[in-house]
Amino acid sequence: MRGRLRGAGMGLLFGILLMSFAPRQAQANAQGRIRGIVTDATGARISGARVILRHAQRTVASALSDDMGEFILAGVPRGVYELAVHARGFAERRLPIRLSTPEEIHVQVTLEVERFIEELTVTGEGGFVDETARTIQSVSVILSDHLTMRAKAVLAQAVNEEVGVHLQRTSPTIAGVFIRGLGGDKVNIYVDGIRYSTSAMRSGIHTFLSLLDPTNVEAIEVLRGPRSADYGSDALGGSFQLLTWAPPLATTRPEWHGTWTTTVNTADWSTGSSLRTSLGARTFGLTLNLVGRRVNTLRPGRGVDSHSAVTRFLGLPSRVLYGPRLPDTGFTQYGGSTTFLWAPTSISSLRFHYQRAQQDGGKRFDQLLGGDGNLIADLRNLMLDFFYVRYDRQAFAALDHLALSYSFNAQREERVNQGGNGNPRAAIVHEYEKMRVHGLQARAEKLWRGHFLRLGGEAYHERMRAPAFALNPVTGGVTLRRPRVPDRARYEQWGVYVLDVFEPRRGSVKLIGGLRYSGARYRARTEDAPIVGGRPLWPSDALRVSNVSGRAGLLIPLGGRLSAAFHFSRGFRAPSMTDLGTLGLTGSGFEVSAREIAPLNGLVGSTADRTAVSTGQPVAPLKPELSQSYEIGLRYRQARLRGELTLFLNDITRLIAKQALILPPGAVGLSLGGEPIIAQTPNGTVFVAASSAPVLVRANFGDARFWGIEQMWTVELSERWSLDILHTHISAKDRRTGRPPNIEASLPAPDGWIRLRYMPLRRFWIEPYLHAAARQTRLSTLALEDRRTGAMRSRASIASFFRNGATVRGLVAPGPDGRFGTDDDFLIPTGETLTQVQNRVLGPGVESAPLYRAIPGYVVFNIRAGIRMGENHQLLIEAENLTDRNYRGITWGLDAPGRSLFLRYQYTF
Repeated sequence: MRGRLRGAGMGLLFGILLMSFAPRQAQANAQGRIRGIVTDATGARISGARVILRHAQRTVASALSDDMGEFILAGVPRGVYELAVHARGFAERRLPIRLSTPEEIHVQVTLEVERFIEELTVTGEGGFVDETARTIQSVSVILSDHLTMRAKAVLAQAVNEEVGVHLQRTSPTIAGVFIRGLGGDKVNIYVDGIRYSTSAMRSGIHTFLSLLDPTNVEAIEVLRGPRSADYGSDALGGSFQLLTWAPPLATTRPEWHGTWTTTVNTADWSTGSSLRTSLGARTFGLTLNLVGRRVNTLRPGRGVDSHSAVTRFLGLPSRVLYGPRLPDTGFTQYGGSTTFLWAPTSISSLRFHYQRAQQDGGKRFDQLLGGDGNLIADLRNLMLDFFYVRYDRQAFAALDHLALSYSFNAQREERVNQGGNGNPRAAIVHEYEKMRVHGLQARAEKLWRGHFLRLGGEAYHERMRAPAFALNPVTGGVTLRRPRVPDRARYEQWGVYVLDVFEPRRGSVKLIGGLRYSGARYRARTEDAPIVGGRPLWPSDALRVSNVSGRAGLLIPLGGRLSAAFHFSRGFRAPSMTDLGTLGLTGSGFEVSAREIAPLNGLVGSTADRTAVSTGQPVAPLKPELSQSYEIGLRYRQARLRGELTLFLNDITRLIAKQALILPPGAVGLSLGGEPIIAQTPNGTVFVAASSAPVLVRANFGDARFWGIEQMWTVELSERWSLDILHTHISAKDRRTGRPPNIEASLPAPDGWIRLRYMPLRRFWIEPYLHAAARQTRLSTLALEDRRTGAMRSRASIASFFRNGATVRGLVAPGPDGRFGTDDDFLIPTGETLTQVQNRVLGPGVESAPLYRAIPGYVVFNIRAGIRMGENHQLLIEAENLTDRNYRGITWGLDAPGRSLFLRYQYTF
């Protein structure tokens, strides 16, 4: 299929070039114009305001308001548009425009003094531009000012201060996004309408999300709730949409603009700079963004590492081994992106986008001193090459808009690990991975009698290169081994869909309905596996699935200020390459694939911890997950009060969960992907040296229910004061056991944000804000075992770290005979022997216990201020975590930054 996609991509490019020069049919009878007036809040007219009309991230028309504040945009084809108006000293205002007949539309645009709470437009309803208050399913929109203010180290930090969305940070370089309690492979990522996430994405994190730099993104749209009908598989929790900066087009003479930004953050003593510049002419536009950042060691709250290996296994504070800054938390990131737009006619354009990014020096701190105590856990040379070309045509035949595109996505990483809790003699495992994805996308839109119709389809072909080997540090010998997913594995996914948004007139009742037919196919061949010990490293495996997903919704105005929204969606998620092929060390522990366990007569355990007993359910090939989601929302808009309240329920059937593997007695000594089983409990759970947690297997383990409440309110207390209140509460349970489901994206605690903004002057504002989270006691057995959350330890794992990691790092001394490895070895800071340490940490007679049975609640106070110096200079100052509180979110691999100061200077030209 890859060759067919590549050939189709070349044919697509040739065809759209021909269409670009094709004679344009007379469209005068389908064109209209937009006439408007720009005023400030007092009604005074504003001259010189820039007015831009956009369609599909392309400038269709632009103008400047005249001395009377008036403007005209003529010759506009029928379609749904976004009108953006900006003037110096005012916040940009964006409005949806729908032109369905050859008419003249009159609009009045009121600009207000720069504020961070605006009426925003989104494209979350399948390309139908509308205000957030008019969307049927919940959407959070994060504009560039907010984005760069929040994302101090990685892009995922932009979701802070949003309802229904939570940040996940496995390591300094790797982060993810939870949407309504689901993350990783249950939230898909799109860039400019092109699928960015792949089937090799891990279950709890988005490894390559951080390679998308915040400075290259104009807006993020977080679509909360299942979106399989629009965006296919993996959207059971929601979809994370990124819109990059679009190249400008000039109406008269060429224009050149740019922004230079530099930042400093004392939390990790990071520094960075970016330069974004754009050039626009009548028929072409170009944007170029260059960025570089160095992040150094992080200081957490109170300078203490709450999940340090010495705390977890030895019961000592992290300061006995390292100071207030966490070692192995620095990294370097750099890259750039460029977008070229060519508009040969007023109704057609060709857009080329390319992005290159790289991270160097990253490490999995949670596998080092931040959790397991290992000596090596490198993330080497994370690289991204992302490219697409898209052809847009308005007024094509009977269609109002046609878009065709081809994409290429290459994501590369190399993970180097040495397990054994710091055993210097353990094998050093190298796992190289490079995923290449070719994609084709097409969509067509039509406005007809109050209907916005969209037809579309997409197809992606993925191929993995994943050679792996193990180095013996004692002998220097190299052995081929089973990679995380099979080398040369292939994954194909595709879908066709139809969407209809019906709104008889502006501001009236609104209905939405959509259907999608999706499919996926996976294949791994034993012929591609190296032969080790006379046997291939993996068996052949294959899967082919398809299903129908859909959604329906209704928005009802209840007077001029209040509206109610009702939405139902049916989701579908095909098992991914990671689900089907994973064997090796992951964020939750050591996992094995169902296909490779079949010969061992493996069974699914009742939990994900060492107490698991057999459920009697055989380990079997995975089936797709399905969901049914219901959402009810109220939106209120008034001059001084606006907000929304949303209730949701999401039932997932055949949930793919991680459970303990149960093997028949006598499993010790058997090999799992090159890792020998070193221990087995009487219940049948097994262990390997690479992880202190039991071996896990993925299974369709029953059904799960997620439900919750989201609310956000803005109160304009006066002309200078405003107050924002946000609150999220999410609950979940396995419907078989009543306990939280064993998925890696564990359940976030109920939390909220409060912001109080004071703007005494147009050029200055100040904003104290706080974030509060409740104590989270509902932890799954998977979370309790996870080194990042509960940090389970046993007598065996304490002994392993005592004999290895603690000894290598100089915390253990030999007994009177001067030889290590005897019962007389003692812990230098306390003088205790191993048995005494085990009894103190766990308690006499206790075999195992987690370090934490709950995630502590917290309240964090912060304050920030913005200063505009002239027309071109801006300075942001933020003091974060004023009380130096030590805390972390769910499944974080490191604690949050402590008391720190963040500075950002921006120069615009």
